[in-house]
Amino acid sequence: MTATTTTAFDSGARTQNPWVKLYILLAIAVGLTLYSIGVGAIRVPVWETVQTVFGVGSGKFDYIIQQYRMPRIAMAWIVGTGLAVSGTMIQGVIRNPLASPEIIGITAGAGLASAVLLLGMPEVSVQFLPFVSFLGGLIAAALVYVLAFKRGISPARLALVGIAVSAVFTSGIDYLMTSFPVQLDLALIWLAGSLWARSWEQCIAIAPWILIMFVGCLMMAHKLDVLALGDEQAIGLGVRVEPTRLLALAMAVALAGASVAVCGTIGFVGLMAPHMARRLVGGQHHILLPTAALVGTLLVLIADTLGRIISPPVEVPAGVITSIVGGPYFIYLLYRHRGW
Repeated sequence: MTATTTTAFDSGARTQNPWVKLYILLAIAVGLTLYSIGVGAIRVPVWETVQTVFGVGSGKFDYIIQQYRMPRIAMAWIVGTGLAVSGTMIQGVIRNPLASPEIIGITAGAGLASAVLLLGMPEVSVQFLPFVSFLGGLIAAALVYVLAFKRGISPARLALVGIAVSAVFTSGIDYLMTSFPVQLDLALIWLAGSLWARSWEQCIAIAPWILIMFVGCLMMAHKLDVLALGDEQAIGLGVRVEPTRLLALAMAVALAGASVAVCGTIGFVGLMAPHMARRLVGGQHHILLPTAALVGTLLVLIADTLGRIISPPVEVPAGVITSIVGGPYFIYLLYRHRGW
């Protein structure tokens, strides 16, 4: 991969008091979490929501809050973090503002691998889903890289090849859906990117995977900052460029694959969150990564909350809402960087 330097992608962002902005985002996320727990087909008063969350409520809403809404909200935090940090790592390593798990095929590859397991081998434990999704995402990312490489990788070529590869993998998912009609309802909900019916068991299964990868990414923050200077400067500063790049991409694939495994394709979070985070706190990865994680969490929380309140009791999958916003945003980015 070759370096692509652009002022538009540089951190040139507002970096004053970045930690204050991070804490404000955290407070907003907590407030939105409490609000989201209380809304849906059955609305729960805010104070009753808070009491029930802490186990001191009247008991009237215990089941719906503790066993139905709280797991899906927890999953929104987990998946929002995974997708956002994955996108931040990919954009930082490739130095390409158009890169994200969705655009370079990771999401579709992980989705196809997960669909094979869910539809073709339903007897296999879902505990294998993160590993299978990781493998599918890794294959997709490698394929896109090989096809897009031509004396380096340009952002436009990477995006176009990624879209083409994603289309191929998506057609594979469509074929599986027509071949296994018995599991079609489950597959449709999962492929749309939904937090519906998420359980505490699923949260517990996926949270350690996301947490370990996130901590690993934070430990690489300094090396990622050095890589942003360019390969020659990074080598001069003692960073082993290719091993660092490959490790960072592997972590990004793992994060995206695990997220897709439990909630399906919640699109464009990995594209939008890193850009929003950079505008807030700049490009230093020690602050950028946690900020992107919170922005990603907010995007998924907002999408899931809107999906539940637009037309209750019918739910609009979170992935549909993020795609409605993310599609035009991607076109805007493509137009903005059309001269690359």
